[in-house]
Amino acid sequence: MERFYQFPLLLLLFGLIGFSGGCSPTVEIHQTDADFILKTVSTHTGSEGVLVNFWATWCEPCIEEFPMIVELSREYASQGLVVYFVSVDWLDEQAQVSTFLKEHGVTGLSFIKDQDSNEFIDAISKQWTGAIPFTIVFGKSSGNVVDLWEGKESKERFESAIKKALYESMGGS
Repeated sequence: MERFYQFPLLLLLFGLIGFSGGCSPTVEIHQTDADFILKTVSTHTGSEGVLVNFWATWCEPCIEEFPMIVELSREYASQGLVVYFVSVDWLDEQAQVSTFLKEHGVTGLSFIKDQDSNEFIDAISKQWTGAIPFTIVFGKSSGNVVDLWEGKESKERFESAIKKALYESMGGS
């Protein structure tokens, strides 16, 4: 009987960590509220800077800047940057969100909003009007917000914010 329970556990474990070589990495999407997202971000304080991008599959500017954010996440990962994507699509569009993330090579943890929009927006940032894309960047050493903006931005703007987050203890960049 014990072996019966071990097999599903192993499948779950391999599903969560993914396989290397041959199999595509997995993307994990959590339906969640703002508090959980901010708590997740806070777990990186002191070790990693965090960029959180709020987007939707129906948002053209979101889709346009998405590949650039994925590229930057890979470029700066070795320097201590973590990127989380938070979809504000409807929950019944989660499969579409998952497909989009996989098509863009996103792996690991992402989120989809499962909370009243006004409560969600206010809990994330009082400076956020609800427009997307919305990006908020948290400092590596302090965990504090070092930059945020609404709307599509240039690679230079993203890199400036990322460097500020990663090197804030050295006076920013």
